[in-house]
Amino acid sequence: MPFGVDLPRDIRMRKKRRGPRMNSRVPVTIELNGHGGPLSQEPAITRVVNAYGCLLVSPKEVELQQRLRVTNMATRRAVDGHVVWKGMRRPDGWDVGVEFISADQNFWGVEL
Repeated sequence: MPFGVDLPRDIRMRKKRRGPRMNSRVPVTIELNGHGGPLSQEPAITRVVNAYGCLLVSPKEVELQQRLRVTNMATRRAVDGHVVWKGMRRPDGWDVGVEFISADQNFWGVEL
């Protein structure tokens, strides 16, 4: 049986990734704009990065499609994005997939 035939349909039909990913633990700050509430700023850490977004660990629960701003604490660069995936809560926080509004090849300060 070819690889992938036994995978769930949603995984088989998913679009291919747009660029290479890198496992990287980068300290970031996320600014969350609450629904009618004040802006909150939270420290976070990434697990995986690429030019189009990241997988990060958020100390606060977020909603799908919630807009946020990610600031790379090493480079002091910031980029706007939105939540495209929300995983389970772990002891260190929520796993969150973030897609950047516009790709930035230099945002992480490493060659991807």
